[in-house]
Amino acid sequence: MREEKISAAEFEAYRPHLRAVAYRMLGSLAEAEDAVQEAWLKAARADVSGVDNPGGWLTTVTGRVCLDLLRARKSRREDLGAEAEPQVRLARRVDPEEEAVLADSVGLAMLVVLDALSPVERLAFVLHDLFGVPFGEIAPIVERSPETTQRIASRARLRVRGKTSVDGDLARRHAAVEAFLQAARDGEFATLLTLLDPSVALRLDEAAIRLSGGADLTGARAVAEAFSGQAQLARAVLLDGEVAVAVVPRGRLLMVFTVRFEGDRITELRAIGDPERLGSLELHVA
Repeated sequence: MREEKISAAEFEAYRPHLRAVAYRMLGSLAEAEDAVQEAWLKAARADVSGVDNPGGWLTTVTGRVCLDLLRARKSRREDLGAEAEPQVRLARRVDPEEEAVLADSVGLAMLVVLDALSPVERLAFVLHDLFGVPFGEIAPIVERSPETTQRIASRARLRVRGKTSVDGDLARRHAAVEAFLQAARDGEFATLLTLLDPSVALRLDEAAIRLSGGADLTGARAVAEAFSGQAQLARAVLLDGEVAVAVVPRGRLLMVFTVRFEGDRITELRAIGDPERLGSLELHVA
């Protein structure tokens, strides 16, 4: 039987879809573009004479590439520790506005929760729940049975969506954190003061101190000054059923702030930057 190849024109027709898959897997437009290009190099060399669904086949090829990249990323984090994390390498130049549009279409809160999943959980959830790839096609990529792959995706789904609904007091705290972050982004110092308890404390672990260059602070004015004009990369999430703040450069989880309240005012913000601790947190979309 004569070999058949995917043509460049056919691949280009699928490129937007493959880039969407890769972006949700990787959280970085630069890495997504590189993953799609690597998928093209693999596809161009493959015999597709037995492929009935080129789009599905190309999706699984892209998924394999992304899984390898996610595993390599996780390995680098473990080897290099917290200090290497802020230095996100861009393999190619991308349009920041285009990446912002992509991030908004996915939701940065969703990206940060996806980043907390293991590579296999992330791939199973993204391919099945977001793109409808059957578990039977995902299973060979993650080297699991279809039944095990389904359980992995189900576990990831619970972690992404969470079991806690935002209502009552939790809804008010969520609204207060959202208002705090918006005021911080806009540099509304007076508004920040109204949201903070006069004796509010900001506490940072050693990794967070290295990442931010900041220090522990006490008092509403000092904490407001630290956040005013900042928080562009911060989003509200749920951590252990409570509202928290995640700092998410290019969809990567860099830091998490736990938040304590007294009434409707914030009394403590505690920053976690240690990669090992971040990796153990279960965050959900608020």
